Amino acid sequence: MRIAVEIVLLIAGFFLMIKGADVFVGASVDIAKRLRIPTVIIGLTIVALGTSAPEAVVSVTAAIGGSSELAIGNVVGSNIFNLLFIVGFCALLRPVYVNLKEITKDFWVSFGAAALLLVMMLIFTSAIPRLGGLILFACFLVYMTVLVRKALSSRTENKAAEENIKENTTPQRSLTKTIILTILGIGLIISGGQATVWGAVNIAARFGVTERVIGLTILALGTSLPEFVTTIVACRKGESEIAIGNIIGSNIFNILFVLGLSGMILPLAVDRSLIFDMAVLTVGSLAFLLFALSGKRVVRFEGFSMVSMYAAYMLMLFV
Repeated sequence: MRIAVEIVLLIAGFFLMIKGADVFVGASVDIAKRLRIPTVIIGLTIVALGTSAPEAVVSVTAAIGGSSELAIGNVVGSNIFNLLFIVGFCALLRPVYVNLKEITKDFWVSFGAAALLLVMMLIFTSAIPRLGGLILFACFLVYMTVLVRKALSSRTENKAAEENIKENTTPQRSLTKTIILTILGIGLIISGGQATVWGAVNIAARFGVTERVIGLTILALGTSLPEFVTTIVACRKGESEIAIGNIIGSNIFNILFVLGLSGMILPLAVDRSLIFDMAVLTVGSLAFLLFALSGKRVVRFEGFSMVSMYAAYMLMLFV
């Protein structure tokens, strides 16, 4: 009977997080439109933050509860899923165009964040100390500062584009309703995250599955559903900039913000097997860059290759 309750809580937690992220993203984008922030910046910041909120809540909750392996596994698994499966799946539906001029620097920030985490894992063999979490979080603040300056610069340098953005992105909601929805979205995400972690930890203990595997699979797929839905919708509408910006931005947020914040709360225990998972993330990142450079887009065959890489990785986790 108790296992049924744990499964129901896990599923209910995912639902609350996904619905909360949807509400939060919609309200946050309205706020961004009022500030006349360019589309690609919205994808890299507001949308990425909103879709990464489930990972943040799950990882922070896990860290507070002493399940730091679950926190790292969730982030690494989510980033692998985002990059290989979501981008690959989108490319299977239709070619995903990549604006290299806009996302190259952000891609290297994402790659650098993963490399920094890998170096920390190699140096701190048992647990990444709070100082490591502080370094990650400081890098996040620097990155956000650069993005905000970029957004402000783009508004002042191109008045014509600003007027176009203003004309075509007028929010439909009142400011009061937008603020209420933002708070409601955050509340749903937090409640869902707590239920999800409780259910996942208890299910893992019941079946003898390691926190690393639970984090890399069930939690990673569940918390990445907002990225999946947001990216698929953006791709179908031809908004490749938002789609790719969302994925890259989410991966940056997951490592620098989520693990940075979690690591400052409690040292992050390092499962040595996670080094292999970080290697998969590195190879996946380079594969995406190679495909993007080959024709400034990811086509169906390349998308199939990325999805196949993810399927092979999932198979290896359970063999």
